[in-house]
Amino acid sequence: MIRLSLILPLLWALLGAPFQAGAQGRIVFDRNLPARPIGHDILLLEDTSMALSVDEVLASRQFRPSTSDVPNLGLTRSVHWAKFTVVNADPDQRVNLLLDYPEIGEVDVYLSYSGKYRHLLSSGQRRALDRSGQYSPTYTCYLDIPYGDEGTVFVRVRSDKQLQLPMFLVSEKQAGQIALNRSIFIGGYIGIMLVMLLYNLFVYFSIRERAYILYAVYILCVTLAQVSFAGWLGFYVFPSVPWINEHSSLTLTALTASCAVLFMDAFIHARKHIPRFIPTRNAIITALALGVVLDLIGLRILAYSLVQLISLLTSIYMLTAAILLTLKHERSAGFFLVAWVIFLSGVTIFVAKDWGVLPYNDLTKYMMTIGSAIEVVLLSFGLADKINILRKEKDLSQAQALQLAKTNEQIIRHQNTMLEQKVAERTRALQESNDHLKRTQGQLVNAEKMASLGQLTAGIAHEINNPLNFISSSLPPLKRDLLDLSEVLFAYRKASAGLPTFADVHAMEDQVDMDETVQEVKDILSAMENGAQRTSEIVRGLRTFSRLDEDDLKGADLNENIRSTVVVLGPQFRDQVEVLYDLEDMPHVECYPGKLNQLLMNLLNNAAHAVKKRHGASGGTVRIATRKEGAMAVIIISDNGIGMDGSVRSRLFEPFFTTKDVGEGTGLGLSIAKGIVDKHHGEITVESEVGRGTTFTITIPMAQAGLSEKRA
Repeated sequence: MIRLSLILPLLWALLGAPFQAGAQGRIVFDRNLPARPIGHDILLLEDTSMALSVDEVLASRQFRPSTSDVPNLGLTRSVHWAKFTVVNADPDQRVNLLLDYPEIGEVDVYLSYSGKYRHLLSSGQRRALDRSGQYSPTYTCYLDIPYGDEGTVFVRVRSDKQLQLPMFLVSEKQAGQIALNRSIFIGGYIGIMLVMLLYNLFVYFSIRERAYILYAVYILCVTLAQVSFAGWLGFYVFPSVPWINEHSSLTLTALTASCAVLFMDAFIHARKHIPRFIPTRNAIITALALGVVLDLIGLRILAYSLVQLISLLTSIYMLTAAILLTLKHERSAGFFLVAWVIFLSGVTIFVAKDWGVLPYNDLTKYMMTIGSAIEVVLLSFGLADKINILRKEKDLSQAQALQLAKTNEQIIRHQNTMLEQKVAERTRALQESNDHLKRTQGQLVNAEKMASLGQLTAGIAHEINNPLNFISSSLPPLKRDLLDLSEVLFAYRKASAGLPTFADVHAMEDQVDMDETVQEVKDILSAMENGAQRTSEIVRGLRTFSRLDEDDLKGADLNENIRSTVVVLGPQFRDQVEVLYDLEDMPHVECYPGKLNQLLMNLLNNAAHAVKKRHGASGGTVRIATRKEGAMAVIIISDNGIGMDGSVRSRLFEPFFTTKDVGEGTGLGLSIAKGIVDKHHGEITVESEVGRGTTFTITIPMAQAGLSEKRA
């Protein structure tokens, strides 16, 4: 329980010390009297036209008595005048007027003495600071009234903000002491807030918790707002920039309220517990931003009213949210509620002082600043407590994670055992599938070889059958002619014995047409010789091409392989396709001769098919060229066939892809050709255009690494 001895001093300070009141509009200055607000002793005049001159005001009879120690003139555009007479009853002190309210736009002080008036002070937030007439953020001026005499003071004030007149008559010593006390208080406040700001920034950069950086920004905004309210921002930071001083307090108030709702969201997770918090938060920030814009474009009274209203509603909303979450046993919400209640209590006391409900003194004057400092400290404690909660939650989560890891380890071990069994089963299945694929691949390659051998057999049968048919058809006439010639020879033998006469023999020669028969024999023998040579050439080409199944790496004559392949494919070319050679002399190429022959046969067979498909029985041309380019051997096979488009070229080497009709091809020829080129560590490229023809270029090394190593 709070002790009564602690409450009584607080009540004494809030209610204010008693003082002696003077007559309305007349004040006796005495240093023995305590400094007190003189609001009850002044007269007030509102100039709604804002056009009254000093002379008109001095002569005016429209002044009305004030009813409070600190007159609250409200939110208005009018010019207000305060009037009071000061009697200097202290021979040792100079009389000073202190207007302890920095948030005034325009302040002018006039002294009427001995029938004349003087302009003593011209200041305010709308005006550049004149340090020769103002030595503190509050407005102070010396009233040059001799001892025992009196003078009338006129104070002109105008502001677009809430306008109050906390005025005091003080000595120079009292004025200095008040300024010193204010500086010590504001300096201490700034120090506390700076420590809290640096602490929260340090924590943020240590743990990267979003709430800390938002709180640091909130502390900065609160500090700047309070410093602006105290007049320090305009007096010490921007003394010559009235525009900033005029707008800073409202702008900083809006920023502070915006940061407050953002921090509340991060600190107590408002969006998680409060329905429609995000739309409400966004609406608050938008309304505050609108107030700042209205202030900047000149609608200052409307902006001030809007920001005040939104700030009040925001405070109530945040207080209600904190209460609800505290009732739900949210630990962070409890800290937030206590801190926010203290801050709102300070604001309430500060506003009650402005409205005359509580007396104007140092405690009520600084209560909002004190409340904000206590709020910042308590919320820092709340954030520190949040770290402890997070640490406990982290320890708990780590323990749960450890237990979960152990459980997962057991599950993983069991799964690994099952997985190993499945992997072994899958490996066996894959091995069987791979073996099956290899067998299938071998069968497909053999099928392609058989197709090639079928073409080879058909070609050889056709090529050899032609000369054999010619020889066999030439044998009967040759036999007949030889019989005729043998009869003539026998007749000459008998004529030499005297049996038939030579005339009879000559008649026999004429009968068999001896000269024509001899010439016919020569022609038949020549034709048979040509047929024998052709058969020999075919056999020689076959012997060269017969290395189709050779898998040994050896040197081979590339040009001879090309010619022998063309010979074997003779039926594909003869009388339909013209073969043009451009073969360059070159040394033997290290290769697999049989596989190279199969490559050549596949490409030449495709070229013949493409040419005949476009040109029919005549007009087709296939060009074969060889080149030696450095360490590489190049084979170029081009035709003027039907060509192919890009889509066909992109799939040219895919297995089972073919553009031939059903029964004309397996779709493996070019796939096998690509594999043969790859086995030789070479490259095959194709250039083709529809209706223009196709060119295949095969490039392989002159020397293969395998044979070179064997030779080494």
